[in-house]
Amino acid sequence: MKENILGVDVCHDTYDELAAKLMEDINQRNTSFIVAINPEKIMKAQEDEELRTLLNKATYQIPDGIGVILASKLRKGKIRERVTGIDMMMKLCETATVEGKRIFLYGAKPGIAREAKVKLEEKFPGIQIVGVLDGYEKDKQVIETTINESKADIVFVALGSPAQENWILANKDHLYPSVYQGVGGSFDVISGRLNRAPEVFQRFGLEWLYRLIKEPWRLKRQLALPKFLLKALKG
Repeated sequence: MKENILGVDVCHDTYDELAAKLMEDINQRNTSFIVAINPEKIMKAQEDEELRTLLNKATYQIPDGIGVILASKLRKGKIRERVTGIDMMMKLCETATVEGKRIFLYGAKPGIAREAKVKLEEKFPGIQIVGVLDGYEKDKQVIETTINESKADIVFVALGSPAQENWILANKDHLYPSVYQGVGGSFDVISGRLNRAPEVFQRFGLEWLYRLIKEPWRLKRQLALPKFLLKALKG
């Protein structure tokens, strides 16, 4: 089930429901694509038809942002649980470990994907991370060959948005893996290069507030949230 918020589709599924669907996609050799949806992306999509089309082409649009949950409630929708990009990645890593699925890490600066691989192997003993490739590799043939030869089932793509989503759409149909997720700066967080908001901020969906405290220059971007909620209510 999906809900449409200002022209952008958003899934109702929980972490467990999505993980189960994605494992089934792998088992059935269906190609699927996960994109994280937040108020900023929805607002940008109002003026950028190409971005809106890109977001709606995903198989699963996860509600990554407390603003999306609030908008759904205002519109009497059914989205009640935030599904963040990094936590969806971790849930998939956990499930893939249990199910014996293979993972590939593509993107970020040189060395970071490899550091993230080490951290994931510590957290999930037995996880099969069958390849890593940094985002500075520009040879398309090298990228395609490396991913295909790994026989990975899942590829996490850390190229920043919307570059990672555009890459997934352009390449998923001729690559071996079944599941593709754009994960932004998640490799940096997992590797320990970048600190995530403390757990108390995460629990209440206040990571935006933590980032604002740490980076006051974000204030202008955060002021877009009330505009988004007002537009969602009217829409």
